[in-house]
Order: sequence, then structure tokens, then C-alpha cells
Amino acid sequence: MVGPTGLERHPDVSELRQTYDRAGSTAPAQVLEGLAFLAGLYLALSPWIIGFFGFRGMTVNNLITGLVVSALALGLASAYGRTYGMGWLLPLLGVWAIVSPFVLRAGREATATTIWNNVAIGIVTLALGAAALAMAQVYRRHERGEGSTRRLGNW
Repeated sequence: MVGPTGLERHPDVSELRQTYDRAGSTAPAQVLEGLAFLAGLYLALSPWIIGFFGFRGMTVNNLITGLVVSALALGLASAYGRTYGMGWLLPLLGVWAIVSPFVLRAGREATATTIWNNVAIGIVTLALGAAALAMAQVYRRHERGEGSTRRLGNW
């Protein structure tokens, strides 16, 4: 019989999940997750919104990356206690959106508008992901009694 491995063996796993679920249910966290979802949808639809769907490589890249960002944001919004460990992917996907026009060699076929589109939405995704990660850490410290007495969510 195989026993639990990793985090499942941790004695405080349910307490950790409850803490992160409470962090994910605060108003600022819900706003961040909603904005991340919208950023992902925009990234997925941007080839048709901006009009560069003729650039096949960038179109497929933006569609897949945008759908992954949206799915990750939905996962964080619905079950933060179980998905916060994947939250680091959101800033990483933002960086990918920024550099992808150059890595995929779309820079020579794409216009400045398409490149700036990816850079702008990449910066937004990177910032939202970093803010979500920072918020989880601040809330965790607050739950342990460290730091200030301000409650997260009462801005």
C-alpha cells in the first residue's frame, strides 16, 4: 500500500488550506483573480481584437497562453487553498507574453501594435500574478500574528 507523500503528510495541511482559502476569499484577492481572468481572456482573444490573426504562430501562442492564464485564475478563484502552489505560474506566463513575439520570431512579421499588445498584457499579467502571490504571503503572516494589525481586505 502506498502512503501519502509530500504535502499530504504535513500535519498542518488542512490548516494551511483553510488559511489560503480565507486569503482567496477576501475582496482584494477576488478582484485580482477576476482581473487576471479578464487579462487571460483578452490575451486569448487579442489576435482577433487587434487584428493579427494572420500571424499563425502568435495567434496560437496567444490563444493557448491566454486560456491557461484564464484557467489558472479560475482555479485560484474557486479553490485557492488547493491551487495557491501553482500561483507562481501567473507571473511566469506574463513574462512569456512579453518575450514571446521575439522568441517565436514573430517580431519580423508582426507590427509594432502586435508586439506592444503582448508587452502590455504581459506586464498586466505579471503584476497581477505578483500581487496575488504577495497577498497570499501577507495573509499567511497575518494569520500567524506577525506584522501589523491591519486586516487584509480592509483597505
